[in-house]
Amino acid sequence: MKSDIKFVSIIMGSKSDYEIVSECAKIFDKFDILYEMIVSSAHRSPKRTMDYVINAEKKGSQVFICAAGMAAHLAGVVAAHTTKPVIGIPMSGSALNGVDALYSTVQMPGGIPVASVAIGKAGATNAAYLAMQILALSDEDLATKLKKDREAKSKKVEEDSSSIEKLL
Repeated sequence: MKSDIKFVSIIMGSKSDYEIVSECAKIFDKFDILYEMIVSSAHRSPKRTMDYVINAEKKGSQVFICAAGMAAHLAGVVAAHTTKPVIGIPMSGSALNGVDALYSTVQMPGGIPVASVAIGKAGATNAAYLAMQILALSDEDLATKLKKDREAKSKKVEEDSSSIEKLL
C-alpha cells in the first residue's frame, strides 16, 4: 500500500499540546505542505502510537514531528518504529518547565536519532521549518519557497531596523 502522496505526520502526546503544535499546521498551510495531526501518547496509548507510525509511513509520511511534555518520550517511541526523520518538540508545563521533556528528547541512544528543537512555540515553528527543509532535499519548488521566505525574513529585519535605527 505504498502511496505517491508525501506528507508530514504531527503527533502530540496530549490535546493540551494543540495550541502550541498548531503552529506547525499554520506554517504547513502557508507552504501548501500536506500533513496529518493526531493525539497519541507513548505511555497511555502505545499500541495506537505504534500502529499510527507504521500506517502513516505506508501512506507516505516522510517526517514525523512529535510533541510531548514532562519526561514522556513520544519522539523516542516513534523513532523506534521508523527510519524516517523524527523531530521532537519538548513541551513545557511540568514542574521543570520543559527541561525534563528536552532531556528525554535529546538523550537518545546511539543509532536511534531524534532531532530536537526548542521548548514550546519556537520549537513548533522550527520543527515545521526543519521538516520542510528535509522535504526540500527532493523538492526544488519547496526549496525555492524556503529561500524566498528566508529572504523575506531578512528584509523584514532591515525594514524594522530602518524605522528605529540611528547610526553615526
